Formats: sequence, C-alpha cells, structure tokens
Amino acid sequence: MTHNQYQTDELKKLSEIFHKTPKFSEETYKINQVKRGLRDESGAGVITGLTDISDVIAKKEIDGVLTPCHGELYYRGIDVRKMIDNYDDDLKLGFEEATYLLLFNKLPTREELIEFQKLLVSFRKIPKNFVRDVVMKAPNKDVMNSLARCILNLYSYDKHALDNSLENVLRQSLALISLTPIFAVYAYNAHMHYNENRSLIIHRPNPELSTAENVLYMLRPDKKFTALEAKVLDIAFILHAEHGGGNNSTFTTHVVTSAGTDTYSTITAALCSLKGPRHGGANIKAMEMMADIKKHVSDWEDEEEIRAYLSKILAGEAYDKSGLVYGMGHAVYSISDPRAQVFKGFVNQLANEKGRKKEMDLYHKVEAISTELICAKRRVVKGVSPNIDFYSGFVYNMLGLPVELFTPMFAVSRMSGWCAHRLEELLNNGKIIRPAYVSTNGRNPYVALDDRK
Repeated sequence: MTHNQYQTDELKKLSEIFHKTPKFSEETYKINQVKRGLRDESGAGVITGLTDISDVIAKKEIDGVLTPCHGELYYRGIDVRKMIDNYDDDLKLGFEEATYLLLFNKLPTREELIEFQKLLVSFRKIPKNFVRDVVMKAPNKDVMNSLARCILNLYSYDKHALDNSLENVLRQSLALISLTPIFAVYAYNAHMHYNENRSLIIHRPNPELSTAENVLYMLRPDKKFTALEAKVLDIAFILHAEHGGGNNSTFTTHVVTSAGTDTYSTITAALCSLKGPRHGGANIKAMEMMADIKKHVSDWEDEEEIRAYLSKILAGEAYDKSGLVYGMGHAVYSISDPRAQVFKGFVNQLANEKGRKKEMDLYHKVEAISTELICAKRRVVKGVSPNIDFYSGFVYNMLGLPVELFTPMFAVSRMSGWCAHRLEELLNNGKIIRPAYVSTNGRNPYVALDDRK
C-alpha cells in the first residue's frame, strides 16, 4: 500500500467516525438561550461592544416600537450619503477623505486632505525584494490568500512589529492602507503570469493619483482609464470602507486585537474572515446568478419570463438550487440598503458610458420582481431590498476588474475600517473578548483502553 493510499483509507475511517457526532437541534439552542451567530430571534445583532466609528441604522422607534426604516449609514456621525453628494470632482480623493474621517474622528480641511494624501503616497514604498520574495512566490488563484501572505510577511520587515502603542499602530495602519491595493494587483498579475501563462505586467503606482485611480492605472496594460471609471471605483471604496463593529471581519479585528497580538496578525485574521463567501464573496455570487439569468431568459425585456425564472431560483429549481436570489436582502437592512441606493445612480452612469444599459435595465427588473416574489413567498413584512453586492460585481465587471480581484477590492476599502477599529480597541484598553459557550455533553465515564469497543 502506498503512503497516499494509506492516508486516504485512514482518513475515510476517521471521517465516518466524525460524522456520527450529533448535531445540536434548534430546540437545544432555545433551551440554553443561545443567540446563534450572536443574533437575537429577529436577526438583530447581540450587543457586544461600543464604537464611535460608524452606525448602521435599520430600525427606528415609532410609538415605543422598533420599526424597520430606510437604511442609514454614518461614519463618525456623518451620513455617508452626504459625503458622496458633496464629492469633490477636482481633488478626486473620496476614499482618502473617508479614511481620514474614520481614523481621526473629524472631516479634514482641504489642506489636511491634500497633506494626508501625500502621507499615504510616502507609505507606498514596498520593502526591497518583497515583490520577488513574497508576492511572486507560490502564486495561487485565490488572491485573498496571497494578500494575507503579503500582510503577514510585513511583520518580518518591521523593526517595531510588536509595538502596540497608538502612534506605532497608526504608522502600521497607514502603511497597510497604502500598500494593500498594490499587493492585490501584483498578486493577481503574478497568478496570471505563472498559472495562466500571461505576460507579467508590474506598474509602479503613480504618486499623482488617488487610491482608486492607481488600482486602474496599475491593473491595465495601457494604464488608461476615464474620469467616470475612477470616480465610480472611488465611490465603491467609500461605501465599502466601514460597516459597523459587528460585521464578521471587523468583529474579528476587535477579538484578535483584544488578545494583545500585533497589527499584521490582526489584519491577516480580518482578511481570512472577509475571504469567506458568506462575507466578502457575495458580489461574485450575485454576478454569477445574473449571468445564469441572462443565459436562461431569452427576452430580457419580458417581465413574465424573468418572473418565471426567478420563481424557479426561489424554489431551488434553478441556478445553484440554494433558493436564494443573491444580492437581495441583508442581515441588518430591510426596507433599503443606503449603500445600494446611492451606488445605483453611479452604476447607471457607468452602464451608459460602457454601452451596457440593456444589462442595467435587466438588473432593475430582477430587483423589482424578486423583491415582490420574496416578500410573497416568505411572507416578509419588514421588506426586502437589494444590498450593495447586487450591484458591485456588475460595476467591477464593467471596470474590467477580474473576478479574482472582487473580494480583494473589498479588502482594499475595508482596510480603513479595520485599522480604525483596531485603534479604537487599543485606545479603550478593553478586556480580552471571551464569549461563553454552553456545554451539552454531560459527564461520561472513562473506559480503560483494553475495555473499549
């Protein structure tokens, strides 16, 4: 018997034993008053901490009763929609402004924002031989894994990696916010070169460009992009930069920071959380679902044909048989996701520029029809609306971003929020986060080795 065959056979036996482990019933969770996923029965998050960084509003008190409302999102108390309504088309530093606000609890003046941009540019210097020794080594199709490796390896290049003073963590945070877009693009290019036999293209970032502009500049062989393309990507970065302390990756940031570990380990843990398809990969599923709809609906203007196919998807008879319309609904928002609402207008503009209005119209029809079908099928009274993932995959596709970079682009923007939350956790010097679990196994006798069956 070969070594591999031995392992395969033994693993099969052990897997069969493992699968005999009993699962907990829903009743067991209720009896022990366990909030599964740290959520109550209505789906709202169980309060586990305090934050000044952002606020996600989905319900308001009306006559003493918490009632679903149109969603709102605030960064440091400022409505994110107001930030986008006042976007400065001359500076084109929307993401940088949001980052400054999240980190420092104030809106920058024009002079402060320009100086902050210069500071971020100064942190875009990659350590010597890092691209060769880390980015290019063992490239793989999952850019998130490569990105995590890059972040973790920065520890080896930082003489003060273990210094958790606020000043040092701020320095590390600015470096991570500046370098993550470069690592993401370079990791993708390395994968395409070594695994897909494509030409290797490495463009150094342009110090005159913003974060969003540089992503397009570094990714495209000709380095060219339109003003609208850069603006829409910048808007996407603003809207993805932060979303409360309770989302999985940000909560991970708080948990790992509370253990006292270093910045690079903390952010790598957050990246690993975001990599999960239930968190950072939702836009990919939404786009794949729309591709399936395009394939099976012959007339994109026929609402009855669209309705019939969406009914099959909801019944678990089409697409991936999950019964889900991806991009519709949210763990917190019900009536509307404010990010999707504000983003939709920019998606329309980009679709017009790209000559893809017909596809955009299909998205609108799927949104309207699936909202109606979901509410009827599941008797949802609080409402169902598209979340930002419903549109972001389509936007990235129109921008020419490959699917492999969809979740890494989420990480590029969310890096600002993660770093703000890490600094907040350190500032408040909280206790190590340690929720309790209820043991249900009772007590069992120990049986001597030779007496076991």
